[in-house]
Amino acid sequence: MAPRNFSIINAFFVAMCLSSMSLSHAARHLLQTTPNLPNLPPLPPMPTLGNVPPLPTIPSLPQPTLPTTNPSLPKPTLPPLPSIPNLPTATLPPLPATSLPNMPSIPTIPTTIPSIPFFSPPPSTTSSP
Repeated sequence: MAPRNFSIINAFFVAMCLSSMSLSHAARHLLQTTPNLPNLPPLPPMPTLGNVPPLPTIPSLPQPTLPTTNPSLPKPTLPPLPSIPNLPTATLPPLPATSLPNMPSIPTIPTTIPSIPFFSPPPSTTSSP
């Protein structure tokens, strides 16, 4: 299933590349062959608001008084951190200097289907007339 998905993705990518190439050629052709457009009329002037009352002033809110000194907080006392005990070091025996064993040969794929007793029909116990 994976090779099929890969080929679909490749085909989509190639189609996108080709379509964008033809669009860019068409856009360049239009830019080079478009005649001069007539000038657009100027925009009308912005309307004036006339007699508009001034905005109301926002009343000032009372400012709270903040303390100038920081309150003293109690100092927390932390217990000391536990110490890590020393672990005994283990010495490993040296590895034997042997070469790797030879790779086994690749087995051949069987071409016959083996019979599985569980899936085969049971033998008949009665004889048919």
